[in-house]
Amino acid sequence: MTDGQNMHRDELLKEIGISPVWRLRDAPQAEIAVAADTAAALTAREPAAPVVARGGDPGPVAGMDWPALKACVADCTACVLHQKRNKTVFGVGDENADWLFVGEGPGADEDAQGEPFVGQAGRLLDNMLAAIALKRGANVYIANIVKCRPPGNRNPQPEEAEACSGYLQRQIELIQPKLIIALGKVAAVNLLGRDASIASLRGQQHAYRGIPLLVTYHPAYLLRTLSDKSKAWEDLCFAVETMQRLQSAALAPI
Repeated sequence: MTDGQNMHRDELLKEIGISPVWRLRDAPQAEIAVAADTAAALTAREPAAPVVARGGDPGPVAGMDWPALKACVADCTACVLHQKRNKTVFGVGDENADWLFVGEGPGADEDAQGEPFVGQAGRLLDNMLAAIALKRGANVYIANIVKCRPPGNRNPQPEEAEACSGYLQRQIELIQPKLIIALGKVAAVNLLGRDASIASLRGQQHAYRGIPLLVTYHPAYLLRTLSDKSKAWEDLCFAVETMQRLQSAALAPI
């Protein structure tokens, strides 16, 4: 890695709130790098046994293509959230992405613009992506558990999440991502189908309908809890390592 790349990475980590560069305790001399050289800086970890999640019945959206699904979401009145929405927030990004990031629901900025993660939390998410050589729209898709803003930015109610579950499930079927990153407890609980703390879910590989799934903190939470940003960076490194392992397995001869 060149000095210029090191400087750019360090600037990104400073923006996330991690400075100096975070290092693994069991590899104190190895810098955590981005993209292809990340694995060389990480101590190999064996994934935990997958926790297979349940998935809701996709109902009438099963078999829909992208245009039909987007139109269906735009006209949705399946739960009370549609009553006060400005715009539905379908999702954004590469529709054939390897990486899928799932948050909980739109906030005020997202409701106004119709795109997920466009406020302050969205800027932090973009910086987190950049720190591992990813960016919005390039092999990355971003979605939420619900497509309409919950009043006052509260967490989605179970019935609201259930009403939207078929939409997200169909998005995942169309994208066929290699790896899902659940951002925050709401996303993790709904995708995994069981209640658990973020602390108990981090650092291990789960699965949603056979697709590897990792859990980390929601960017909005990190803006409020600066002390956990280093843990989020550890999760991002684990995500890169996991993706590289998945890609290596896909290329291995049968």
